[in-house]
Amino acid sequence: MMSDEVRRNLALFPIGIVQKLTVLTARQIRYYEQHELIQPVRTEGNQRLFSFNDVERLLEVKKLIDQGLNIAGIKAMVGKTGEAIPSAADQAELGERIKREISEEELHSIMKQELMERAGRPSSPATLIQGELSRFFH
Repeated sequence: MMSDEVRRNLALFPIGIVQKLTVLTARQIRYYEQHELIQPVRTEGNQRLFSFNDVERLLEVKKLIDQGLNIAGIKAMVGKTGEAIPSAADQAELGERIKREISEEELHSIMKQELMERAGRPSSPATLIQGELSRFFH
């Protein structure tokens, strides 16, 4: 008989279903994958397949984004794929600490620096993060 943990980690859902379940765009889902918040399985045809745990993690990320946390704060709170998600109380405390520690101006500076560093590498292909960050700097 299959354990609950094995069942929750089975890669079953294509990105279209995950979009409907989470109300996230494919681009957002790929962005979170790029930041190692989720790690869907790839088929031989390179199609992403997501597990129940991946969907749950995406819903948690979406909730934190809706609460005003940025990707750096989310990474600090939930960690990378495979790491335990802290309790709601721990998340709230860490979120408040991150908000106090990083001002909007500092975050803006960090994002701009990252964009400039990535743009300065002519041999590297454009990444999703460049597309996401570039809309803030015209």
